[in-house]
Amino acid sequence: MPRPSVEGARRDALVEAAIAEIGRRGTLDVTVGVIARRAGVSTALAHHYFGSKGHILTAAMRRILRDLRCEHLGRLRSADGPRARLGATLAACFNAGGFRGEVVAAWLSFYVSALHDEEARRLLHLYQRRLRSALIADLRPLAGADAPALAETVAALIDGHYIREATGRTEASATRVLASVEAVLDRLLEGRT
Repeated sequence: MPRPSVEGARRDALVEAAIAEIGRRGTLDVTVGVIARRAGVSTALAHHYFGSKGHILTAAMRRILRDLRCEHLGRLRSADGPRARLGATLAACFNAGGFRGEVVAAWLSFYVSALHDEEARRLLHLYQRRLRSALIADLRPLAGADAPALAETVAALIDGHYIREATGRTEASATRVLASVEAVLDRLLEGRT
C-alpha cells in the first residue's frame, strides 16, 4: 500500500487545524500563522500549500462536506425504503463526528463566508441542492406533490439546529437533536403513508 505523501499529510493537518481553530474561536478571525502553528508547520509552508487563508478555509469546508457525503452514502447502503432513507439522511446530518463543536462552528462560519466569497457560496449551494434532492427523492413516495415543501421544512430544521448549537443556544447531543427532527418528520408525514 502506498504511503501518504508528506505534502498530503501536511495539507490534512492544516485543514484539521483550521476546523479546530474556527471551533475554538467561533469565528473566521483566525490567521494562517495560528492555523499553521496548530498543524505543526510554518506559516510559509501553509501559504505554499494553499496560497491564502481563504483557500485553507475552503479546503476545510470541502473536507466537512466530503465527510458528510461519505457518512450519508454509508448510511444509505443499509436503508430499505423511503422512510428509512430519510432517517439515514437525517442520521448523517447529525452524526456524532459531524455535529461536534468545531465542525458546527465551521458550518456557521461557512454560511457567513458564503455571503461574500464566491467559492464558499458555490459549495454551500452544492450542499443545499444535494440535501434537497435527497430529501425530495425519498419524500415523494410518502408525500407526493408536497415533497418539495416538506424537504424545505426538513432542511430548515437541520440548518436551524446547527445555528442554535453554534450560537450556544442549546447544548444538545447529536442523538437528541436527531430524535427531535425525526419526531417532527413523523408528524409531517402523519396520515400520508
